Amino acid sequence: MQALRHVVCALSGGVDSAVAALLLRRRGYQVTGVFMKNWDSLDEHGVCTADKDCEDAYRVCQILDIPFHQVSYVKEYWNDVFSDFLNEYEKGRTPNPDIVCNKHIKFSCFFHYAVDNLGADAIATGHYARTSLEDEEVFEQKHVKKPEGLFRNRFEVRNERISLCQPGWSTVARSWLAAASTSWAQVILPPQPHQVAGTTAVKLLQAADSFKDQTFFLSQVSQDALRRTIFPLGGLTKEFVKKIAAENRLHHVLQKKESMGMCFIGKRNFEHFLLQYLQPRPGHFISIEDNKVLGTHKGWFLYTLGQRANIGGLREPWYVVEKDSVKGDVFVAPRTDHPALYRDLLRTSRVHWIAEEPPAALVRDKMMECHFRFRHQMALVPCVLTLNQDGTVWVTAVQAVRALATGQFAVFYKGDECLGSGKILRLGPSAYTLQKGQRRAGMATESPSDSPEDGPGLSPLL
Repeated sequence: MQALRHVVCALSGGVDSAVAALLLRRRGYQVTGVFMKNWDSLDEHGVCTADKDCEDAYRVCQILDIPFHQVSYVKEYWNDVFSDFLNEYEKGRTPNPDIVCNKHIKFSCFFHYAVDNLGADAIATGHYARTSLEDEEVFEQKHVKKPEGLFRNRFEVRNERISLCQPGWSTVARSWLAAASTSWAQVILPPQPHQVAGTTAVKLLQAADSFKDQTFFLSQVSQDALRRTIFPLGGLTKEFVKKIAAENRLHHVLQKKESMGMCFIGKRNFEHFLLQYLQPRPGHFISIEDNKVLGTHKGWFLYTLGQRANIGGLREPWYVVEKDSVKGDVFVAPRTDHPALYRDLLRTSRVHWIAEEPPAALVRDKMMECHFRFRHQMALVPCVLTLNQDGTVWVTAVQAVRALATGQFAVFYKGDECLGSGKILRLGPSAYTLQKGQRRAGMATESPSDSPEDGPGLSPLL
C-alpha cells in the first residue's frame, strides 16, 4: 500500500491558507500546517499581531485535525527582505518587499524546512496561482541544481554609461538597441529550459480569478521550489473560498480583514516609519515646468514617482515626477495626467526567467513581444523586450505608461503564463522631456516668419 503523500501547507492565520489546507485534506493527503513568524514588533496598540495570527493558524490545525508547527524567520527576513527594503529606499528606489519575501522566505527558507526537516513531498500555499503540473506530477519531481548563468557581465559598465537625459533619447536608444542585439548575437547562449532526466520545467500560470491572481508576487520564485508546490486555490474565486470556509467551521479566519500593504508597517504612518531607520535629508519641492520652489520635504527617498506630494499651502494637488539624488530635490507637476509622469522605456536588472532561461523566441530574434505590469492588479501593458548580453532587458511599452519607478519589478506575461521578472533599474525620458526636446529642435529650425506656437505632436502621451 502506497504511503500517503505528505504536503506541508504554509498557514498565515488568514482564510486563504486555511481553505488551502482544508482542500489538501479532502484530496487525501497527509497535511501539516506551518506558521512563519517573519516580523517581531508591536502594533499601535501594543499587541504583537504575529502572535494573534499564529493563534488563528493553530485553531485552523485543530479544526482540520492536522499537526501544527511554528518557525521563526525573523533574522532571515531582516537580512534578506527588510534590509533590502531600506537599502532600496536609501537609493531613491521603490521596492516591493512582498516579491522579495516570497523569493527568500516562503519559497526558500520555508520550502527547505518543509522538505528537509518535515519530509514533505510537496509544499502548498494559499496564493491564487496555478502551475502547469498536476498534483501527481508535482510528487514525481526531484531536486535539481539551478543551471550555471548564461550571461557574461563584462558589458555592464558600458551599459551604465548611457545617458537617459538626452532629448530625443528614444530614437537613439532604439538604434543602439538594434545594433547591440546584432553584435551580441554570438555571445548569448541558447535558451536553457530547467529540465533534466526525471524532472519537468514547470510554468507559472495565472489564477482563474483574474482579480485575485497573485503570480505578480511569485515572479521571482525558483524553479526548484515551484515544481514542488501545489496551489489549491488556483482554480477558485475568492467568493467561493469564503463559502468553503463558512461551511467548514472556519469562521474565525473568515471574519478577519484581509491583510493589505506591508506587514511590518501595518497602519502606521509610512513616512514616520521610514524615518526611524533612515536619516532625514531635507530638500525642496520644485515645479518641473518653471523650476519654482513650492515647498520643502524631509527626504527625497520618501517619495515615489506618481504619488501625490503633500505640499503645505497649496490647494491644487501636485504629483512627483522626478527626483534629484544629488541635491535632494523632488520635482512635481500640477496634474495627475501630466506628460512628465509618462514613459515608454525602461531597463531591468538581470531577469529571473521561471521556466526557460531565457525564452527561446527572445534568444532567436533578440526581441520578443509580450505584456508586463509593475504593480499588482494593474492592466497588462503590451511591450517589446530586447535582450542584452548580460541578461538584462530593455522594455519598450507600446504605449507610454504612468508612474514607472526604479526599484519596482517589471513582471512579464505571455498569454496566461507568468514568464518571470526583473527589477527596474533605469528609466527612459518622460513624454514631457521629449516634448521639450522636440520644441527646442523645432524652434532652432524655424524661420522668422514661422509661428512660435507649439506644433503638433506635443500633447501628453496618455
